[in-house]
Amino acid sequence: MTAERINPPELSPPTGFSHAVVATGGRLVFLAGQTALDTDGKVVGAALPEQFETALGNLLTALHASGGTPADLARVTVYATDIADYRTHAAELGRVWRRLAGRDYPAMAVVEVVRLWDDRALVELDGFAVLP
Repeated sequence: MTAERINPPELSPPTGFSHAVVATGGRLVFLAGQTALDTDGKVVGAALPEQFETALGNLLTALHASGGTPADLARVTVYATDIADYRTHAAELGRVWRRLAGRDYPAMAVVEVVRLWDDRALVELDGFAVLP
């Protein structure tokens, strides 16, 4: 699979995402929404950064189990219950992303939602990847 990140100079410089990703070849992997659930099905972490790290780790676990790597991610959507809190922690969340997934950013969006399936969940990530 080849993933070409497209960031046109006519658009504002992206920070922590790519404006577009052109993926060629391979298989599509659709990744279900992941929250900060542990193996017992309980939400762990009281604060957004802790939950984000666990949710991203869960997403990457599903991706790895499918034969992919973070560089194969073409699109990720982040659903947050408090966008102001997300913005407050953006730098820390970016560090978590880079530590777990590296610097090959997929096309991304952050969407504020009223609530998630589990009342304690503050964030959920889903996406898709293109594997070779």
